[in-house]
Amino acid sequence: MAERIEQRLEDRIPELEQLERVGLFTHKEIRAVLRKASALEYKIQRRALRKEDFINYIQYEVNLLELIKKRRARIGYSFKKDEIEHSILHRVHSLFNRATGKWKDDVQLWLSHVAFCKQWNAKHQLSKVFSTMLAIHSNKPALWIMAAKWEMETRLSSESARHLFLRALRFHPECPKLYQEYFRMELMHAEKQRKEKKEFEQAKMDLGEFNYSEEILNGEMARIVYRDASQKIKGVEFQLAVLSIAKLFDFTQDLQKEILESLQARYADDPLTWDYMARRELELGSLQPTEHTTKQKKVSEMAQREERCCAVFDEAVGAVPTEDMWKCYITFCLERYNRKTNSEELKQKRLERTLSVFSKAHESNLLSEAFYKQWLQLLLDSSLSEKAVEVAEAATSHFSQSVETWQMRLQVLMQLKRDDVTQCFEEAIKHVKSKGTLPLWTLWVEWSEGMNSKEDTEALYQRSLHATTPAESVTMKERYLDWTYRNSGYKKVKRLFTSLCENRPFSLDFFRKMIQIEKEQESCKMLHLREYYERALREFGSTNTDLWLDYIKEELSHPQGKPENCGSIHWRAMKMLQGDLVEDFVSKYTLLQTGHL
Repeated sequence: MAERIEQRLEDRIPELEQLERVGLFTHKEIRAVLRKASALEYKIQRRALRKEDFINYIQYEVNLLELIKKRRARIGYSFKKDEIEHSILHRVHSLFNRATGKWKDDVQLWLSHVAFCKQWNAKHQLSKVFSTMLAIHSNKPALWIMAAKWEMETRLSSESARHLFLRALRFHPECPKLYQEYFRMELMHAEKQRKEKKEFEQAKMDLGEFNYSEEILNGEMARIVYRDASQKIKGVEFQLAVLSIAKLFDFTQDLQKEILESLQARYADDPLTWDYMARRELELGSLQPTEHTTKQKKVSEMAQREERCCAVFDEAVGAVPTEDMWKCYITFCLERYNRKTNSEELKQKRLERTLSVFSKAHESNLLSEAFYKQWLQLLLDSSLSEKAVEVAEAATSHFSQSVETWQMRLQVLMQLKRDDVTQCFEEAIKHVKSKGTLPLWTLWVEWSEGMNSKEDTEALYQRSLHATTPAESVTMKERYLDWTYRNSGYKKVKRLFTSLCENRPFSLDFFRKMIQIEKEQESCKMLHLREYYERALREFGSTNTDLWLDYIKEELSHPQGKPENCGSIHWRAMKMLQGDLVEDFVSKYTLLQTGHL
């Protein structure tokens, strides 16, 4: 192994001598490079190879190339590249080849090699990398697309790109993305040939030796790809994706027409088809020139286009009366309403249209829960409070089991300071199952804290503890404790804490809150703190190291504390803590003893 490494280091000497001779590196730097290279070589020649060692070696060589590039720019020296850079590049490619040969399944390693080849313009080498990578990872369409794009855009070889796409489609005959990119490539090829032909004609050159087929120039190859794809791939999304690609090229009117006709014939009942057809009306602008059009005329024209869109949507919801169809219609209306405009008239029209569509969808019983929330927000923003109350009530009658919908209605009533908030809360609790009602109880007690008497709020807290599930009651206990301390003081909260401790479950924050309250008292008693810590440790002592450490710190720092108790607390912690937590506790306890915690 040593002989092989020595040989590889000797192979570096000519390039290093050149670096020193031309003044890019000093003698000291050359020796440092040799030492580092020697260490890296030994790592990649071991019997048990590690991927990280190859990556580190490659990164070192790439950094070296970048440094040489910067030094060349600084001193203005651009010769001897064959003797210096090409030697390093060859070595990096060799390292990548060894690494990808050993760890064939690591796609990121292959992509790193691809990126390196692109960065240093190693086209011949990159072609080999793609070929080997695709032979191993033929099951990944994205890699086929990457290779074909490189052939098309960098090597300008439409034939090679087409060959790659055809090979990819043998492995993935029903991959929409592959067909889309193949379709795009054929159109790019047609556009490229059209430009070439136009330039030749402008230069009045003889086109005898160049054969430009009219069919290819008009995108016939792309049409063949589309027809083949549409037989294998079902779904309106693919048709729309292909249509959006075709629209990027100005010579594809006939092709667009064919795709559109196919879309309408095969997917007439799909909401996305209608959505596209309606939105298309926005693009079909006025045939008159718009250079000298006044602002008022532009606003009028935009309003007409939107009206045409809505006419198509109205037809759509009649032909396809589904929730998804109404969703498309409402989404369009909201998009137009949220667009900025200086015309108050246009903004008002958009608002009225949007509210009307919401109302129609509601009447059809095809409005989703999420859209009720947006409708309510729009009504409140428009100061239509009475209508908002009606809509909120309608939403809860449609989705009576939904906590979010009841929350929404309650927030509307609270925002408008209505008298029937309590009645609505009672109705909500009655309809919604006990599991998951925590947000409603939280909202109710928050509202009660600001609006009702202490007695009513306390009664509500007591009721919430019994009405929620045990897991949810934990949160209510924390809130109850905090509210009682804020409103009734220390003595009351201490009695409440003792009362709440009679019924499990508890949270750690529940005990920590009580500990914090005790610490805030002028006459903070260690006896009480011990009680709270002991209660907390009974519940969480086996799973929480910080609780034990805080207890020990309290004994050490409190004026009434007993440092002699720390030993027994430590012993109990070692007995109670589970698994790796013992080691974690020992480490933290050591830091505490040395004053680092």
